Amino acid sequence: MKIDYTLSDDIAVTSTDAARVEKEGYGGAWVGETRHDPFMQCLQAATATASITVGTSIAIAFARTPMTLANLGYDLAQYSEGRFVLGLGSQIKPHIEKRFSMPWSHPAPRMRELLLGIRAIWDSWQNGTKLDFRGDFYTHTLMTPFFTPKPQAFGPPSIYLAGVGPGMTEVAGEAADGFIVHPFTTVRYIEEVTIPALLRGRARAGKDDLEGFTICGPSFVTLGRTEAEMERSVAATKKQIAFYGSTPAYRPVFEMHGWGEVQPELTTLSKQGRWDDMASLITDDILGEFSVVGTPEEVGRGLRAKIGDIYARTTLYDSGGSDQAHWPAVLDAAS
Repeated sequence: MKIDYTLSDDIAVTSTDAARVEKEGYGGAWVGETRHDPFMQCLQAATATASITVGTSIAIAFARTPMTLANLGYDLAQYSEGRFVLGLGSQIKPHIEKRFSMPWSHPAPRMRELLLGIRAIWDSWQNGTKLDFRGDFYTHTLMTPFFTPKPQAFGPPSIYLAGVGPGMTEVAGEAADGFIVHPFTTVRYIEEVTIPALLRGRARAGKDDLEGFTICGPSFVTLGRTEAEMERSVAATKKQIAFYGSTPAYRPVFEMHGWGEVQPELTTLSKQGRWDDMASLITDDILGEFSVVGTPEEVGRGLRAKIGDIYARTTLYDSGGSDQAHWPAVLDAAS
């Protein structure tokens, strides 16, 4: 299992941070889509590094079309010399419609078609096949020589898809090269819900197992070397778990462990703006299911033991309560 690093949204330090994490031994550098365009940050990270994976975790798929995503992914594969991964996610309806002014409907079928459309476009560019993709949501039938990129030595990038529910997870198994597990998950949920859904999707693509398919994602870490550090880290992680748990779509994760009643309580408090009170509903048992807790060395060994047989790569998801100066020790212990 490789330990990766999530770059900050401070675009002034993207290049220097990417170079630093490569030197420190991380396996990859990922960029989320929050305040800035993640693809421009990935370009900066790719040009500042030589060997590590660079990818989006995640870029918002429905804010774009298959053609725009195909262009971005294809170009970044060349800029990075084959190290780029196109990580995509759906976001939620209000953001797609009200923030991006883009259509929202049937997210899992739409995502499946979007991924297949991207692959059809890449096949046209890389192999010279006629572009004739016709779907319910996207249609791409025009590709003239003036607008056709030349085939490249590195080929198109891998596509990883993020999801939580079985529907989107099945799409990942069928049409993507990897799955980005949401941080609001547990090992039991992965084993009993996520992996079976991935296998159903793989079966639709004519594949019997997960061979060659990458499971990855952020992992909550709660760490410190002193009592005060641990208190800050525990408080921050519980607050983040509570924030995610307030989303009704994530209730099945709670329900699997018998904590279903916690979710509507979190939603109620969030609607009242009582964000600090929400963390009090996250017990130590809940914390232990979602996060690895302990000293940096204990967290490193715990990550390996907890998800090392499931994830091919993970990032350390710290909620702002721990000192990142301790992270190299986590990396060493997890190796």
